[in-house]
Amino acid sequence: MSFTNHLETEILDHVFGGSAYTAPSTLYLGLYTSAPSDTGGGTELSGSGYARQAMAMSVSGNTASNSAVEEFATATGSWGTVTHVGVFDASTSGNLLAYGALSASKAIATGDVFRIPAGDLDITLD
Repeated sequence: MSFTNHLETEILDHVFGGSAYTAPSTLYLGLYTSAPSDTGGGTELSGSGYARQAMAMSVSGNTASNSAVEEFATATGSWGTVTHVGVFDASTSGNLLAYGALSASKAIATGDVFRIPAGDLDITLD
């Protein structure tokens, strides 16, 4: 996954600029049908029962991973093909913090449930 310009600036300012960054109390996972970028964009899902999901991360070494299964509500209509995920600081609107492509795209039809097993969503700093 990649950090957005927003998060990169917050971290640099926190470490080198002397302005404290307050981490979000809750992180939210969002799904995309087209790629976001460092400046945001992309096409996040909407409608048909979709909502960002609160998520928890655990850190080990230089990697943060989801510490529980991330499961979205049952699709009440077609969501299209999910290609990317994003981590946000709010359940709606807010700031995209990190994003990445799925290892395999997934078409979500009416009645499907999208889930990511615990430990399968990794954010690594090198």
